[in-house]
Amino acid sequence: MVSSAVVLLLTLGSVWGKVAAERKLAYVTVLFRHGDRSPVKAYPTDRYQESAWPQGFGQLSQVGMEQHFELGQFLRKRYQGFLNGSYDRHEISVRSTDYDRTLMSAEANLAGLYPPSGQQIFKSDLKWQPIPVHTVPQDQERLLSFPLGDCPRYKQLMNETEHTEEFINVTNIYKDIIEMVRNETGLNKTNVESVWSVYDTLYCESRHNLTAPDWVTPDVMEKLRILKDFGFQVIFGVHKQQEKSRLQGGLLLGEIVKNLSKMAVPDPKQRLKLMMLSAHDTTVAALQASLNVFNGRQPPYASCHIIELYRDDNGSVTVSMFYRNDSTVAPYPVPLPGCSLDCPLEDFVKITKLSIADDRDKECQVPSDGGDKEVVIGLAVFGCLLFLLVVLLLSLVCWQKEPSGSRGYRHVVSREAGDES
Repeated sequence: MVSSAVVLLLTLGSVWGKVAAERKLAYVTVLFRHGDRSPVKAYPTDRYQESAWPQGFGQLSQVGMEQHFELGQFLRKRYQGFLNGSYDRHEISVRSTDYDRTLMSAEANLAGLYPPSGQQIFKSDLKWQPIPVHTVPQDQERLLSFPLGDCPRYKQLMNETEHTEEFINVTNIYKDIIEMVRNETGLNKTNVESVWSVYDTLYCESRHNLTAPDWVTPDVMEKLRILKDFGFQVIFGVHKQQEKSRLQGGLLLGEIVKNLSKMAVPDPKQRLKLMMLSAHDTTVAALQASLNVFNGRQPPYASCHIIELYRDDNGSVTVSMFYRNDSTVAPYPVPLPGCSLDCPLEDFVKITKLSIADDRDKECQVPSDGGDKEVVIGLAVFGCLLFLLVVLLLSLVCWQKEPSGSRGYRHVVSREAGDES
C-alpha cells in the first residue's frame, strides 16, 4: 500500500515536472521609474536653490545611477538563460521619456544588464558598452508621460474629483498643514494636489543630507507624505478611476496588451524578448491604476513593474505580473483583479479592455475641427465665385468698349502651325 502511494506520488511529480517544463517565458515588458534625483524645483523661501545641486534641478544623482545599475543586474540574473549572455540588439528595445534623468536611468540600467564581454569590449579597462535608448520630444510623448493635458473630459473629471466627499474631507482634515505650507514656503497657492511638490523638495534635500528648515518636523513630513500619496490617488482614482484610466494610463496599457497579443503567436522571425520603458512615478501609477492594482502610494525610485508572457507547448498563453519596489526583497506577485497570477492571455485582454479607450479623442470630448474645415471650404468657394464674377464683369466692359466693326469671328493662328521662330 505504501509502495503504491510512493509510486503514485513519483508519477504525479514526474507529470507535474513535465507540465511545468512546458511553460516557457516568451516576452517581457518592464516599466520603471528613474532613480534618485535632485528636486524638480525649489519653493520661494527654500535656502537650497538650483545652484546647490551639482547638475541643477531634476537630474539623476549618483545614488540614482547605482540604483539602476543594481536593477539592471537584477534583471540580468532574473532572465539568465532567457536573454542572450551578451547584448543582442534584436532581443531588446528601450524607450525613455525625453528627460535627462530617465535617459540616464535607462543607460545605467543597461550597464548592469549587459556588461560587455568578448568582442563587445572596446576598451579593456571599461566594463561598459553603448546601447541605444529611443525617445520622442516631450510635447509628442503620449505613452510614458502622465497625466496628459490634451483631454477636456479628463480636466472635467478632475474638477468633479475636487468636489467629492473624500477630497473635501481630506482638505478639511489637513487644512492647517496646507495653510502652514503656504505661509512658510512663500507659495501663492497650495492645495492637496500641489503640496506634494513641497514634500518632494524636502524629501530630496533630506536624502542628500541637507538641513531642513525649523518648521519641517517629523510630524509635518508625515502629514505631507500622506497628502502626497493622496495627490497620486486623486490624479488616477478617487472618482471614476476606470474612466480616468481610459483617458490616461489606458494608452500605455493598450500598447502593452497589443504587444502581448502579437508575441503570443510564435514567429521564428520575431526575436524581440524584452521591452524596457524608462519613465516616472506617475507613469508607473497610471499603468497600475489602469490595471486596478495601484496600492495608492507613490512608486519609489527605481521601482519596476514587470509583465511576463508565457507560452505552453500545448498552445496556452498566460500573463504574470510582479512589482519590485524594494531591492532587499523579491518582487511582489501582482495578480490582475478577476484573474489568477498566471492569467490566461484571453482573460487578461478581456479584463483590461475596460480600461482602454476605443476612440480616446472622442471620449476626451476633443472639439472637432470639422466646423473650421467647413468655414475654410465656404470661404474658398465664395472667393472663387467672387473671382469669376469680377472676370465676367471685366469681360463685359471690354466687350462693350470694342468697336462694333471688329466684333465677330476672327481667325486665330496656331503657334504650332504659323510660328516660324
